[in-house]
Amino acid sequence: MKIAVVGTGYVGLVTGTCFAETGNHVICVDNNIQKVESLKAGKIPIFEPGLDILFHRNVEEGRLFFTSNLKEAVEQSSIIFLALPTPPGEDGSADLSYILGVADDLSTMIDSYKVIVDKSTVPVGTAERVHAHIAKNVSPDLFDVVSNPEFLREGLAVEDFMKPDRVVIGTKSEKARKIMDQLYKPFVRQGNPVYYMDERSAEITKYAANAYLATRISFMNEIANLCEQVGANVDMVRMGMGSDTRIGKRFLFPGVGYGGSCFPKDVLALYHTAEQNNYDFRILKSVMSVNEKQKYVLFEKISKYFNQNLNGLKIAIWGLAFKPNTDDIREAPALYIMDELLKAGATVAVFDPEAMENIEKIYGEKLKYCDNAYDAVAEADALAIITEWSEFRNPDFEKLAALMARKIIFDGRNVYDLDQMAESGFYYESIGRQII
Repeated sequence: MKIAVVGTGYVGLVTGTCFAETGNHVICVDNNIQKVESLKAGKIPIFEPGLDILFHRNVEEGRLFFTSNLKEAVEQSSIIFLALPTPPGEDGSADLSYILGVADDLSTMIDSYKVIVDKSTVPVGTAERVHAHIAKNVSPDLFDVVSNPEFLREGLAVEDFMKPDRVVIGTKSEKARKIMDQLYKPFVRQGNPVYYMDERSAEITKYAANAYLATRISFMNEIANLCEQVGANVDMVRMGMGSDTRIGKRFLFPGVGYGGSCFPKDVLALYHTAEQNNYDFRILKSVMSVNEKQKYVLFEKISKYFNQNLNGLKIAIWGLAFKPNTDDIREAPALYIMDELLKAGATVAVFDPEAMENIEKIYGEKLKYCDNAYDAVAEADALAIITEWSEFRNPDFEKLAALMARKIIFDGRNVYDLDQMAESGFYYESIGRQII
């Protein structure tokens, strides 16, 4: 099949590459000419495990192309995916200007039947708005607008796309449904479901899924904070809860709050949709409030230990991305913690396996950037662990003790076992567990 993917961010690039992997002819479109030239030169702008292998293979085999010419891509394609950003506006609603702008462009380019697919996370009613913008100049017989939300986890996006838990397709058009069914058949050969529904239901399904997962995280953070007050161990609580098949084990890990490109903006956008429809979504209001507070919990622990006087101290930070296996720092808890440490007068030395370049673009010379985890802790008064990268899970504690000025660890992700830390001789403070 011949596909155009408009937008080459996380979703667009993974979508285009994975569709090419199953034999389709894919043209990825972006209005950033420099980015397009970089992609043509084989440079991938994001870190996503496994993407590079598929990317280079499909470029070499002539199935994956890049252009800044939307008209050229539309003329060659029968399916056009819109994988454009939908950042939160000033009022919290999703900004649809990129999507509707492209819809206006498409209205001057379509002269044969096309399926227009909303792949971006968009609020309820967006498919209808896209349809209206295109229909200004194009007969409704020449196109259908489909909602096909993505459910990709950064760090596992390629695996999620190639072997999806489910595919959600919102359309009332039988013609569009048959085309989408043919497109996705190679991805659901093991029997994972394709759910067909109306466009509005598909649009809200994406928001509902992310908002529910964010709610689980915030709930466990509240439980962790309560455990600290009553002397319980949140690890034990989590295992006891997760063994209930009605609850399950996933997204029950406490920490320093959720971040990234999806949860914060999607929860806010769903809350705004409720407001627009005169519904007070009280749970979401609490989820956002809890998460905002949780981002500062680790800083508060550090500040309390040092009697609210961090001026001149060196704090090492391991982990800057919002989660492991990505270089994405959007809404990362590390940003909030570092800002507070710098305001308090601390020197901050940082290390992350993938996100250093993105952090340096924001902080410049305010931080000390280190080549590895051990360089960051040299002469540090304390170590703060913010992202649970695998390489941080089994450090040489004797080496840490020798390098650090003081043997103090604040663990925002509960990476280490309490018994192990008791033997190590470090002062160790984590989330929802006893202080060692």
